Parts: sequence; structure tokens; C-alpha cells
Amino acid sequence: MAKIKKKGVSGNAKNFITRTQAVRKLQVSLPDFRRLCIFKGIYPREPRNKKKANKGSTHSTTFYYTKDIQYLLHEPVLQKFRDHKAFAKKLQKALGRGDFSDAKRLETTQKPVVRLEHIVKERYPTFTDALRDLDDALSMIHLFASLPTNENLPPATVANCARLAKEWAHYVIRTGALRKSFLSIKGIYYQAEVGGGQEVLWLVPYAFAQNVPVDVDFRIMHTFVEFYTTLVGFVLFRLYAIEGLVYPPRLDKDTDENAGGLGAFKIESRGVAGLLTAGDEEKRGEEAGKKDVSKQMTTLGAKIASLSNEDPTATAITEPEQEEGTLREDLTIDTFTLAASSSDMLPQPTLPQTTSASATLFSNTTFYLSRETPREPLEFLLRSFGCKRIGWDGVLGAGAYTEDPSDTSVTHQIVDRPPTFPSPAAEDDSAPSASATTTVGRFPGRIYVQPQYVWDCINAGRLLPPGEYAPGALLPPHLSPWVKPGEGYDPIATLPDVEHSEEEEGVEGSDNGMQEDLVSGSESEPIPTPSTTAAPIEDESSEEEDDDYQRELAAEVAGAKPPAPSEQDKKKQKKKSKAKMSRQQREEEDQKEMKKIMMSRRKRKLYEKMLYSNARKEGEVEELKRKRRRLDGGRGKGKKERRGGEEV
Repeated sequence: MAKIKKKGVSGNAKNFITRTQAVRKLQVSLPDFRRLCIFKGIYPREPRNKKKANKGSTHSTTFYYTKDIQYLLHEPVLQKFRDHKAFAKKLQKALGRGDFSDAKRLETTQKPVVRLEHIVKERYPTFTDALRDLDDALSMIHLFASLPTNENLPPATVANCARLAKEWAHYVIRTGALRKSFLSIKGIYYQAEVGGGQEVLWLVPYAFAQNVPVDVDFRIMHTFVEFYTTLVGFVLFRLYAIEGLVYPPRLDKDTDENAGGLGAFKIESRGVAGLLTAGDEEKRGEEAGKKDVSKQMTTLGAKIASLSNEDPTATAITEPEQEEGTLREDLTIDTFTLAASSSDMLPQPTLPQTTSASATLFSNTTFYLSRETPREPLEFLLRSFGCKRIGWDGVLGAGAYTEDPSDTSVTHQIVDRPPTFPSPAAEDDSAPSASATTTVGRFPGRIYVQPQYVWDCINAGRLLPPGEYAPGALLPPHLSPWVKPGEGYDPIATLPDVEHSEEEEGVEGSDNGMQEDLVSGSESEPIPTPSTTAAPIEDESSEEEDDDYQRELAAEVAGAKPPAPSEQDKKKQKKKSKAKMSRQQREEEDQKEMKKIMMSRRKRKLYEKMLYSNARKEGEVEELKRKRRRLDGGRGKGKKERRGGEEV
């Protein structure tokens, strides 16, 4: 006789564990359990049968994999949480006794520090894995860098996020890795190609005054930021090392206090770092904890000798040493020959390009940013695409190429305000003076554009004509560079005036259908006289159409959406559309209905779902076209009114 299996010892009951059971097993508090799961990348799971997973209980609960919780039992961070709990008890006891010196001593000497380096190495075994998971990390870091500090956001966290954001921007600028950018409602999207072809997309909020919401649990978000800052620090160290740069870059505090932005960081190559003294080299080795000082001291003399033989004025960056496991250890690609002359020739792989062809898009230009324009995103974009000379007003901060708006070397000026016009006295003068030029705000030989010009040029990969981006001009649509126009709505293409053509086609279709109906009716039965049948039907249909039109008109005047048609209205509309069909179209519809009947239930549901999705897409496209025609009509009317005003 087979052994009877006990209930709740196998299957879902064994594979899943509830959150309460997991907290009891790990012997930690619920906040620490959440923090540990975020660090380790463990998330709740949804079992197929909740009742079996919960051993017969039906109440709602959160489940985790039992193997994941078992894996957390040997986590070193778990011991740090327990040490912190004991430290908190000692600190609270010292504060209760009033012994503040003992409390300060405990705070400085015995407070446990959670280290996450081993978790980063566990979750990302290779450098490529870390790059693939960099999107959310960069977006979160840029978000915290723009938030104001309060009791939930420590100043050290915000400053650390701002530092990492600028270090990432410097790497993107130095390597020319930026590819696309887009201005959206949420913020500015950027896409860069780093690490030999890995695309990284991140979101940067606009530099507005942020109101910190009160209904957000910043403890959970701070846990994510704590892990993401460690991850981005590892990634930046590796990226800077691949490019032969010193990490972290040196920060100029005076420039940073004067709102220097990107100019506050000084990027150095490894050749400059090799000229450091022995004491400085030893101090850097102790702080990093990664380098062997003894090995560096033995090779320091050879490095200095090799550098002294070279040209001291050379500024080229030295290539990093070939280390085992780096991305540049062997980038040669094997060549393959055809086994037979009749075989197909497949495209051969190519090496990933580190920089794009448009990295020097603005290399021959000098930009000047007006004080009303956003300096940080424009400076980042222009420097990423080759512009070395960027000036701005002194109120925007230090580090500008020029602060003089009348500098003759400026080729493009970005403005974001309505155009100004000269006074009547200046217009009457035959020779315009310097005051007239100042009143107009224009300098000869300079191109004035709005900020969108920079984004559209980058996405297009070329310098666009600046006429459409003149100050005060109606800007062209700013489209996402990641959405390609397909068979649906294309916002770039011009729409023909199809209102009259649609009405004419509808009239011709109804006439043709009526003629075919008359011909088919004459063969089978006599045509009914208009006085008996046709007139009441036409009157009824016209009355229904008038009622529908009046309801839609009333809803439009009230500013509300038109009422959704009921089931009866849909059936009537379907009957009317079928009555307007020709004989051949009705036969095709009947054949489709017969084919649907012969389908299996699964295929029929799939077919109906496909028809529904296609109809929905067509409806969305038609709605966008209708809005486009309405906007184009309003613009045309506005232009006529403006022209009329000018004529008057």
C-alpha cells in the first residue's frame, strides 16, 4: 500500500512562503526585511493556486519563493541589521542616562556600516549585466539630485546623487556616447551608447521648484538610491578606467560654489596621475583599497622615465593597460571564407563604434545662451556633440566661454522669449545706432533660434534650417526619435482636405448601392412605390439622424464628451450600413459570417480580438487626424486674423 502524502508538504505549499513566515524565519523587522529584499533583488511572487500555496487559507497575503528566503539566511547584511539593533539599544540607554559623551563615542566608533559591494558583484556577474540595468539607476539618481533636502532627504544623499550625475555627464561628453534626446512632459529623455554597444536610456526632470509629496514612502526610495549609488559608482569607475581617466574626477570647490556645473570637475588622464608623489599615491591606495601600493612603487620609476622621454606638452590620453577581463583585451574579429562558391554570403560582424558620426555636429559653432534658457541641458547636449565654445549670461553661473552678448565669435544664440522690435524713433533714423541695436536685441551675422532647434538637430543627425526655429515662430512638431511612423498616423505628413471628398464618396457609394438594389429588386419582385414604403423609412432615418446630431451638438456646446451609443443604436447603425452595401459586399459579409461559424471557439475569439484591436487602432488614427485638421483650421484662421490686423 502506497504511503499517504500529507497535505501542505509539497507543491505550491512547499515552493512558496508568506511574508509573515519569512519575517519570522529571518528574525528581522518588516522594514529591514523590505530593505534586504530590495538590496538582493527579491520580489513577491504570484502562485497559480493561492489556496494551495497558503495551505487551504483563502485570505489575501503576499508570497515569496521559499528558496529566495532560504538564500537570505546567510546574507552578511542580515548580521549588520542585527548589530544595528543592538547598537540602537546601547545608544538609547546612553541618551536616557544623559551621558551624551558616551552616546557620541558610540555614534562615531560602534555604529555599523552596511556595505553593498558584494551584493553588486552577486547580482551583476559581468560588466555588461550592470550596464543593462543602468536605466532605472540613472533615472532615480537624477531625480534625487533635483529634490530639495528635508527630514526625509538627507543633504549627503542629494549631494552624492548630484555628484554621480555630473560624473556620468562628463563621461558621456568625453566619449561622445550620446545618441538621442527628447523633451517630454515628465522630463528630458537621453539615450547613450556605452560599453561597446549597450544602449542606456535615462530621464532627467526639469529644473523646476519641486514640491516633495507627503504620501510617498521615502524610506523605500532611499533604499533603492542606496543600492543604485553603489552600482553607478562601480560602473563609472570601470568606464573611466577603460577610457584611461582618473576616477573620481577632481572637484573645484570654488567653481562649484559659483554654480560652475560641469566645469567644476577636472578630468585627468592616467598619465597625470602617474606623476604623483609616493605619499599621495599611498594615500590614494589606502582610500580606494583596491590597488597594491608595493607594485606601484616598483614601477613608478619606469613610468616617470617613460613620461620624461615623451613631449611634456602633449595632451593625448594614454590608453589603459591591458588587463585580463577588460573590454579591450582582444577586439579582432575572425574572418570566414566560403566553403563552396554556391553557398550564400552572410553579413559579417563589425566592431562596435565608440563614437557616432554626428559627435562633431556643433564643432564649428559658437553658442550663446540667453538668461531665460535652460543652461544645464543645453550645455550637456552641445558639449556632447562637439561644441567647445558656449557662452551665457553671468547670472547663469561661472565657467562660460564668454559672458559678453556682443561677442563677434558667436554664431548661434538660443533665445526663448518673444521678439522685440525697435522704437519708432529708431526706425525713422537712416543710420541705426548702437542703442537701436540694443533695443532690437539682434546682432548682425548671428543666427537666433529657439531651444528646440538643438534637440531636433541632434535627432535628425544634421544641422536643420534655422528659419523654422526663429524667435516667435510657430515651432514644428517635436517628435519622439524612438517612434517610427508606420502604417498608422504620421504627424509629419500633410493631411489633404478630405471633408468634401468623403462626403462625395459617401453620396456616390449610396447612389451606386441604390442602383444595384433597384436592379436586383426588379429581377425578383416589383419595386415598392415611394408613397407606401420609401417615404416613411426616409423620414424615420432622417429624424433619428437629426436627434443624434442634436445630442452631439448639445454635448459639444456644454463642453462634455458626446454620449456613447447604446446597443440598440449600434444594431440600428449596423443595419443601416448593411442596407447601404452593394450586393457583392453583402455576399462577402455573409461569407465571412459563415467562415466565423465554422471556426473553433478559440480561433473565433482570437479573430474577434484581432478585429477589435485593428478597429481600435483605426479609430485612434482617425481621431488624431480629426484633431490635426481642427488644429490646422484654427491656425489658418489665426493667420488670417493676424494678416487682417496688419493690413488694418
